[in-house]
Amino acid sequence: MQNFSDDAHVQTGEDLALQTYFKTGITPDDVSAVFPLRRAQPVLQAFTALFHGGFNGVLLRLLVLRELTADVETPSLSRADINTKLAYLEPDALETVLSRLRTTGLLIWDASQSVYRITPTARNVLAALESLLHIEEHNDQAEMSYMLTQVAGAQAVGGVSVEQLHHLLGRLIELTEEFSDAIASGSEFQLRTAQQKWHTACDWVEKGSQIIHAITNDSRADSATHKAAQAIGRAQSALLNMQGMFSRALNQIERQRVHLGQSGLSTTDIKTWLLQKEDLAALADDALAKPVTPMFITPSEMIDVAESELLSHRVSALVGALPAGENAPSVANEDSDALHELDHWLALLTAADASDKPIALQDILLPSSFAIASYRASMLPLLGDANESSLQGATAILARLPLVFNSKDKMQKVHDDHVAAISIASLSAIPLAASTPPARVKVATAPEQPLPSATSAPTRETP
Repeated sequence: MQNFSDDAHVQTGEDLALQTYFKTGITPDDVSAVFPLRRAQPVLQAFTALFHGGFNGVLLRLLVLRELTADVETPSLSRADINTKLAYLEPDALETVLSRLRTTGLLIWDASQSVYRITPTARNVLAALESLLHIEEHNDQAEMSYMLTQVAGAQAVGGVSVEQLHHLLGRLIELTEEFSDAIASGSEFQLRTAQQKWHTACDWVEKGSQIIHAITNDSRADSATHKAAQAIGRAQSALLNMQGMFSRALNQIERQRVHLGQSGLSTTDIKTWLLQKEDLAALADDALAKPVTPMFITPSEMIDVAESELLSHRVSALVGALPAGENAPSVANEDSDALHELDHWLALLTAADASDKPIALQDILLPSSFAIASYRASMLPLLGDANESSLQGATAILARLPLVFNSKDKMQKVHDDHVAAISIASLSAIPLAASTPPARVKVATAPEQPLPSATSAPTRETP
């Protein structure tokens, strides 16, 4: 580790050591990016003094420096005050940390008054760290709040740099690519996770729009700053426009969702329930009456079986005889009950009058069993579906009904023998202007049901 606090002779030696990292014929002075780093030598030296070594040593130095700067009433501290404030540390460890902070210029020893003083560089370094630590505590999923805070602070004092804007622009581009990959994956769980992260990013975009607008209208900013601010504005617009892409991808998944019979549950509900289990292997306990017996065969037996199968197919091909006809197996119409229930429910919806007062959702779904209520709830997203209404059949009739489904992302308890809770929702007459596509309905089973009920996707209006 280089020591930047030595005299000019050592500095020359360090220049020679730095030269070894560059190709022959190129000096560090030829690279423009080296100059701002050399100019920031005091700040870099402060970070080197704090963060050089293992994590425990770094933690101890930050602890001591934060404790010393916490007392703002007195600008100086005597050694007795330091020993009292940090009495929980070993004297040797405390002496080692103080010596390192003193030799690297983070602490100043005033021999005339026999007190320690905190340097401005140390306070600047701690202020930057405190800002970063404070933002990390709020769990910013988009990881752009710190960069936007730095840009806002620099703009407030009139010193925003192009590098700060480039860092924010790079993060916006990374988020856009991340969300695009999640949409292209076709995975509902990746889409839900990416959509939550997108909401957080949009919140910060809304807060930063005024800052970017102020930068673009600042006559004191140079052309590079204006160009970077305009690029950030375009990246923010591209990020906000992804709401439509999320909605189309989730609607496509909703149309392709597979439901398990008439239970009202889908494969997504089962996967969500399985993800909540810590030990999936425990679900198989007592499920198998007998252990699985592996079968072992030798390669010779495999060749004999393959040869016999090949010859049998070849003989049948040579004979050319058609196989004997068989009667088609009779299959019971399993959908007759579902179609009958759908026709019955269509009659109820057609007779319902929602022009004067919206109809509560529980009045439409209940009373009925949990399976029928879930089946009816799964049909609600078809209301107002343009693609479905252009088709024929009972579901097309349902899509053409002049009803609008309004739902909230909350549930309420109901007094029913089979259903414990249901989404707060209602059906109202369709207005003149088309409304947004209906949301899914949550129907919670009574406590004795073994599996969780179908869940709905949270919705968000486009900012």
